[in-house]
Amino acid sequence: MAGEPVKVALLGCGTVGAEVVRLMREQEADLTARIGAPLELVGVAVRRLGRDRGDLPIDPSLFTTDALGLVKRDDVDMVVEVVGGIEPSRTWLVEALRSGKSVVTANKALLAEDGPALHDAAAEGGADLYYEAAVAGAIPLLRPLRESLHGDQITRVTGIVNGTTNFILSRMDATGAGFTEALEEASALGYAEADPTADIEGFDAAAKAAILASLAFHTRVRAADVYREGITEVTAADMEAARGMGATIKLLCIASRADDAVSVRVHPAMIPRTHPLASVGDAFNAVFVEAEAAGQLMFYGRGAGGAPTASAVVGDMVAVARNRLAGVRAASESAYADLRIRSMGEVVTRYHISLDVADKAGVLSAVAGVFAQQDVSIQTVRQEGRGAGAVLVIVTHAATDAALSETVRQLRSLDIVRDVTSVMRVEGE
Repeated sequence: MAGEPVKVALLGCGTVGAEVVRLMREQEADLTARIGAPLELVGVAVRRLGRDRGDLPIDPSLFTTDALGLVKRDDVDMVVEVVGGIEPSRTWLVEALRSGKSVVTANKALLAEDGPALHDAAAEGGADLYYEAAVAGAIPLLRPLRESLHGDQITRVTGIVNGTTNFILSRMDATGAGFTEALEEASALGYAEADPTADIEGFDAAAKAAILASLAFHTRVRAADVYREGITEVTAADMEAARGMGATIKLLCIASRADDAVSVRVHPAMIPRTHPLASVGDAFNAVFVEAEAAGQLMFYGRGAGGAPTASAVVGDMVAVARNRLAGVRAASESAYADLRIRSMGEVVTRYHISLDVADKAGVLSAVAGVFAQQDVSIQTVRQEGRGAGAVLVIVTHAATDAALSETVRQLRSLDIVRDVTSVMRVEGE
């Protein structure tokens, strides 16, 4: 027999929130059976009352604009937040957790900005904090990192975690389109927001990278710790150069651990077409995890959208409700390692560099000399064109990013180098 209802306060009823309500109604009997008690929606906080919400199966009397008042209600057992942003969401969730109400959130920005405050509040109130939907939508990723792989040592997490940028780069690769043209197509199809800055400049991916690194390496990593570059400077010529190398370009989040320090970064990079992430197209997400005992694991699926994200939210709600009925808490935050965060300059990587050069004797020698000064080894070099159209294309061996950046700076100062037309990191080999 079902136990007493677990009472839920929902903060936000936009695309994701509406889908959460639908799933709760459509799967009500199954959810009750899985939990051992029904989930009862006791209030929904929204910005505006009276908005037409179509056929959403919800009693209009449950809507309120007083989110904090809803959170403070004594009859609320669980708070589900799908509003996003830093404030007032942080105030609401800290209040809920400190008062012993468990929280399910999809708020990647808040978790990356001030996740420690939420975890501390959860510990103080003896409440659960779940956030599977914050990274990669419906893909079951965070719980494996947080629980399934706790018996292993994760060494690297490499992922495509932003669907908008992956769609844009996939279209550039497939059609030869430039960035602006591909962005316009993404906007027309609804993959890009009216203001796509958070996506195309890498802010969204950087927040997710911080969350992934925190879980993988048992270290508190904030968004400010993540090196970030967007995709606005990626050109059709860059894509063509990648194809010539048997590679493609993806916006990657890369978190790695070595020598008791971690590095976390987001930037476009060339990866071989043989790499598992190279075939991830359109708006899909995928994360490639490497661990000492488990080896290589890949998680793939739809990383955004109302229904996929709501699926992850409701999954967390089931876990929280079952914990509550059993009188237990989920494992608390694991940040015992407290590893040092490396600067980008310390990271070891490879570069693909295209130089517009004067076609005359001594050019290659002068260019090679600059690489040698920084102790950067050249893997391959080739010349394309002659005369005014001479271009040198150089791929380096691995070196610190600081050395590679200084190499590029010095190349720009050479009289024989008319322009450094492209600099792209190379990963996956």
